[in-house]
Formats: sequence, C-alpha cells, structure tokens
Amino acid sequence: MQARGRKARRWIVFGTIAFGSVFLVIGLVLAVQSISLLSDAKRAQGTVVDLDWRKDHSSSSRRNRSDDRPAAYPVVEFTPAQGTPTRFRSSTGANPPSYEVGERVEVLYRADAPEDARINGFASLWLLPLVFGGLGLLAAGIGTVVALVTRRRS
Repeated sequence: MQARGRKARRWIVFGTIAFGSVFLVIGLVLAVQSISLLSDAKRAQGTVVDLDWRKDHSSSSRRNRSDDRPAAYPVVEFTPAQGTPTRFRSSTGANPPSYEVGERVEVLYRADAPEDARINGFASLWLLPLVFGGLGLLAAGIGTVVALVTRRRS
C-alpha cells in the first residue's frame, strides 16, 4: 500500500513541476514578444475614443462568481506613418477603467501590422508575462522543493 502512495506522490510532484514549467515558458515567450515589440516598434500618439465594457468569461471559476463586474477595454485610434487612421481594442481591461475617453496615450505598433498595436503601458506589455511567469516559477519551485525533500527522506 505504501508503494502505491509513493508512486502517486511522485506523479503529483512531477505534474506540479511540469505545470509550473509550462507556465514559466509561456511567461518567457510573452516577455520576449513584449521585448521584441519594444525594440522594433514604431511609436505614435493615440487617443482613447471609447471604452468597450465587457464581462470576461475566460474561465469557469469566474463564470460562477456573483461579483463578476465588467471591465473597460480602451479603444484607441491613432494614425500610423502610412497615414490611415487605425483603431484597436486593448487586450487589457480594468474596473475601474485605467484610461478615460479622450485621454492621449502612446501606441506601439509594427509597420507591417498597425492594427496589431498596443498601448505603451505596464499592464499591456508586462501583466501577462508576470502572471504566467510568476505562477510557473511558484509551482515549479514548490514541486522541486517537495521532490528534493522527499528524495532526501527516502
């Protein structure tokens, strides 16, 4: 009976380390994308023209919460170097809103894809890499420590 328990614990520890490693890699990939955008992006001044209020139901745990309030996603209009006004909705929303309609913001965009732009701000560039990387580092670290402690006890 003890052998089965040890085997199950090993799988749980392995799963925790694997889960953490996957999240850590996702966080690193997202960070590299942000760094790449910062290094070769064009910059333009944009204006928040609207706030797109949406309920984000990306996970089942949030679906069941009674305090699930909508978040405001800024819609920004800017004119890239090509001269055609472009609008985009930020991928980062907040409640209360981080931006107000009429507010001027700096926009980062690639010359070949101006519609895939981002607001030059901490949340839109670094929030997802920090969340994924932090959770990954935490899970992989806990799994590794548990694995080392149980290995020394054996």
